[in-house]
Amino acid sequence: MNPQHNMPRLINWLGYFAIGLLLILPLSVLTIRTGQWQLGLPLYAIACFGSTLLLILAIVLLLRSRFTPWRKDILLRALFALPGAVLLLALTSGGNHPMIHDISTDTADPPTFTVALQERGAESNTLEINQDVMRQQEEAYPDLKTLVSPLSTDEAYNRALQVATNLGWDIYHQDSNTGVIEAVDTTSIMGFKDDIVIRVRSSAQGTLLDLRSVSRVGEGDLGANAKRIRAFRDAFQQQE
Repeated sequence: MNPQHNMPRLINWLGYFAIGLLLILPLSVLTIRTGQWQLGLPLYAIACFGSTLLLILAIVLLLRSRFTPWRKDILLRALFALPGAVLLLALTSGGNHPMIHDISTDTADPPTFTVALQERGAESNTLEINQDVMRQQEEAYPDLKTLVSPLSTDEAYNRALQVATNLGWDIYHQDSNTGVIEAVDTTSIMGFKDDIVIRVRSSAQGTLLDLRSVSRVGEGDLGANAKRIRAFRDAFQQQE
């Protein structure tokens, strides 16, 4: 049998797999958003890694002269694998982040949550402070420090409340007497929820603001919690 006769079949199967993986992407996102992240995350990983492998296979086929007559067909089918490969690239190109999900501006005395314990489900990550995690954070994000403000504690508290609101955080606890604000931030695509606590207190140096951001699910956060704290810090300082 002439191997050339099998080429169209191989190319068609390349397209079938690419389309299947493309359909798995939105399915995995919907699964995660419904709270079934234990199933959704593996599906998402399969779609991204599988699409990348198919794209590599397509490139290999394009480079081989025996597939020259079918280059256009290969390119058209490879397009279906492109979204998953791009998503994988975006996930892996954001830097070398440690596998931690609990980030604080004060690693020696991190702010503690109170109401968040009632907001988080039973399967959520623990809110207990892990000193090993704090040490990893210090090495990975040395720029995250306590924010010192010349504002009074009341002014700093009100500004922190306003900044958190402007950032789109859903505030579920605020106590000006203790200087504590608790909120949750939901990621736009996956719908992951991360809890944030803001602590405002006075000192001889001025008013001190500390934040702590903790992911509800997952082992690593790809730097999301540190990015969130930086966004708050920058927005707060811009108003001074």
